[in-house]
Amino acid sequence: MTDTYWKDLWMHRELVYMFSWRDIKIRYKQTVIGASWSIIRPLVTILIFNIVFNRIAHIDNPSAAPYALMVAAGMLPWQFFSTAVADGSNSVINNAGLISKIYFPRLVIPASTLFTSLIDFLISVVIIVGFMVWYQHLPGWEVVLFPVAVLFMLIATMGVSVYLTALNVKYRDFRHLIPFVLQIGIYITPIAFSSKNIGEKWRLLYYLNPMVGVIDGFRWTLLGDSVYLPGAVVSLLVSLILLWSGVKFFKKMEKTFVDEI
Repeated sequence: MTDTYWKDLWMHRELVYMFSWRDIKIRYKQTVIGASWSIIRPLVTILIFNIVFNRIAHIDNPSAAPYALMVAAGMLPWQFFSTAVADGSNSVINNAGLISKIYFPRLVIPASTLFTSLIDFLISVVIIVGFMVWYQHLPGWEVVLFPVAVLFMLIATMGVSVYLTALNVKYRDFRHLIPFVLQIGIYITPIAFSSKNIGEKWRLLYYLNPMVGVIDGFRWTLLGDSVYLPGAVVSLLVSLILLWSGVKFFKKMEKTFVDEI
């Protein structure tokens, strides 16, 4: 059933592009600087983190890279994740009129928000490039595996997003809960600090948060930081399980979408 669903999604990929392009135009409509917001938002957060956690709190930085670069390598995947999850969880509700009129694989809608966020993410990679030039810290051979880290990020995000999208249709409390959880998540996910700062006793458990493994993957491919392999495996397995079960759950719930919205 799930395999057929993926095939249906691929057959309707033009719809994904269409919805994504529509969302991009809406997002930057009547803005002065347009897509530059994809750079400004994470850049400002990185600079604030650098001042608060590095200059004032003196957070330990076990990375060989400068602190601002370490934060940037964690902020970009988190920015993608939080934006895609927030937008994706509301995507079905926001397209209620369309869903009630015509049939297409409903997974197209959260998938299109993922694609939209990916475009923003690719634009924001300019931040990493800029910091590397500024600090004269160029990546090593690991950078060739950067697309693998991006794929890991997509798997983790898609799994969480489709679960929350289906739940948000049935239980509108999630509309209020998701922004709150994401706001907390930026501080408990290793963005302002390294996962190496977590004690050995809790470290493996910490990787049940799939974004921990994703961020470690980014820091390995871009900065050459070492990776805690058992933790990375745990995060990847959690991401794959979330994706498989999330799509299955979404498929089950979509039968009631028209009635619920």
